[in-house]
Amino acid sequence: MTGQDWLEKDFYATLGVPKDADAAAIKKAYRKLARTWHPDQNPGDAKAEQKFKEIGEAYGVLSDPEQRKQYDGLRAMAGGGPRFASGPGGAAGAGGFEDLFGGMFGGAPGQAGPGGARVRYSTGGAPGGMPGGGFEDLLGGLFGGAGPGGPAGFSRNAPAKGGDITTSASLPFRSAVEGATVSLTLDGSRTMTVRIPAGVRDGQKIRLSGKGQPSPSGGPAGDLIVTVNVEPHPVFAMNGKNLTMTVPVTFPEAVYGATIAVPTLSGDEVRLKVPPGTQSGTRLRAKGRGVDTKSGTGDLIVTIEVAVPRNLSKAASEALAAFAEASDGTDPRAHLAASAKA
Repeated sequence: MTGQDWLEKDFYATLGVPKDADAAAIKKAYRKLARTWHPDQNPGDAKAEQKFKEIGEAYGVLSDPEQRKQYDGLRAMAGGGPRFASGPGGAAGAGGFEDLFGGMFGGAPGQAGPGGARVRYSTGGAPGGMPGGGFEDLLGGLFGGAGPGGPAGFSRNAPAKGGDITTSASLPFRSAVEGATVSLTLDGSRTMTVRIPAGVRDGQKIRLSGKGQPSPSGGPAGDLIVTVNVEPHPVFAMNGKNLTMTVPVTFPEAVYGATIAVPTLSGDEVRLKVPPGTQSGTRLRAKGRGVDTKSGTGDLIVTIEVAVPRNLSKAASEALAAFAEASDGTDPRAHLAASAKA
């Protein structure tokens, strides 16, 4: 957008707000118009696409306090009209483009103000013209523009990206493992279907490019960021691509060893061998029984926990007493004292 565009376009009229509208009113008006004229709502409609672009341009300037101040100041100098009048055809009393800037800068030596010779500025950088050449360079100098091509903050630069939208989704554990499609409601009205990949972790954020807020200046849309909350499972947990679970074994199974049946998330069972003398905390692995992802399938990791009976029958109690008497009396905690002193 050029400096002349700022003079020609009434951004307040484009958004349908008064010149003293506050930021909230401007944003509300933009969002309402953007929904109405968005290209997704008007496929193949060139008029709607142009209207959406104009709305974005207007909002891009009026939503930025500094650009809005510059815009208001520039149009105030022009008397609120669409153009600076130039030469004899200008508005009576206004004197036109040259008189306006001649009055601001007092003119060069030998150049009179109103009632005398016209102050003339070249737009081509010719000798005697404005240094750096041109109308937009002049505006750039007035408002802090950087380099050729127009004032800083003018939309000649790349359009700004739209804002991101953040939301959350809760998934049952099985859906998180297998992947799921969920329906999300955004901005209180817009519904979007989102595919959650297999193996998503609790608290993981998924970014969907281009699914956020539309750009106010015709640039790319923002992103949609979904935080996933995974509901816990009574048996299984997830660690990367692996599923984990804790399986109790009896004291005799731990001492003598055993082959035990372990359930899987798919509903069938796998049989795992518990070696003789297995301690609590020992981990066994069932290959390929974890999370099936694009990067491969994980395993099922089984942590053994030796179950201690809470209630013993008389025969079991007598047998345990006999076992304790027959044991060699080795203290399993003896090494702790020495290690604690290290």
